[in-house]
Amino acid sequence: MSESFGTLLYEKPGPGVARIVMNRPDARNAQNLDMTYDLDAAFARAVADNEVKVIILAGADPHFSSGHDLRDSGEKKLGQDFPVISTWGNFEAPGAEGRFAREQEIYLQNTRRWRNLSKPTIAQVQGKCIAGGLMLAWACDLIVASDDAQFCDPVVTMGVCGVEWFVHPWELGPRKAKELLWTAESWSAEEARACGMVNHVTPRADLARFTLALAEKIAAKPAFAVKTVKEAVNRTLDIMGQANSIDQAFGLHHLCHAHNMMQFGMLVDPSGLHPSVRKKS
Repeated sequence: MSESFGTLLYEKPGPGVARIVMNRPDARNAQNLDMTYDLDAAFARAVADNEVKVIILAGADPHFSSGHDLRDSGEKKLGQDFPVISTWGNFEAPGAEGRFAREQEIYLQNTRRWRNLSKPTIAQVQGKCIAGGLMLAWACDLIVASDDAQFCDPVVTMGVCGVEWFVHPWELGPRKAKELLWTAESWSAEEARACGMVNHVTPRADLARFTLALAEKIAAKPAFAVKTVKEAVNRTLDIMGQANSIDQAFGLHHLCHAHNMMQFGMLVDPSGLHPSVRKKS
């Protein structure tokens, strides 16, 4: 069963499993505001469905996600066209106030909400997984990647110290995180598995089947025990400092935005932008 869900497809491919498929392949599944809030609604639907035990997040071929859509028109407004899920408001305020509130809502709090869903989530990653795409994969409990998957956070080239959901040291280790942020180089699925970031690497042709089989195996376990395992591990990470680490890095992210506004009159260093999006940023 598959049905359209705005910018997504919502499927129930096997017993106890929902699959949410980002469906903007022409934009390489870049996340605009519509997709962000479609994702939130789809996740909420899967959580509310008692038949669903495990949620898979996938992207329509050829790529998982190229990140945030820097060419989003901005015509739709938070609090008007989309429901607000965070405690921040005044999104249209001038300067840092409005910018901080918008990114708290769109990026930080949505990602934190998805990371803390009560049900297990599995990212099914193929092709490119860049910047905001990394945030989506990292918010999931498990990651299964195709053998041709490539991961990258290139935003240092745009004068910013990493994406808003800053878990790089936790996912890659501190030294590898520094190297990959400073160089803005991609890393492969096998490198990601070696770091402990990816659970399994499989041939691309077998990716969907393998991920579904893993989801079904988890879905067959006692649901409450599965939920409490997730709660225990996530709480342990937070006690170890992950939540505070993310919050402090988010503040530095906005210091970079403020610096770029003073230096270039825009949120990022334009020298790191593709020409097609320079005017939009």
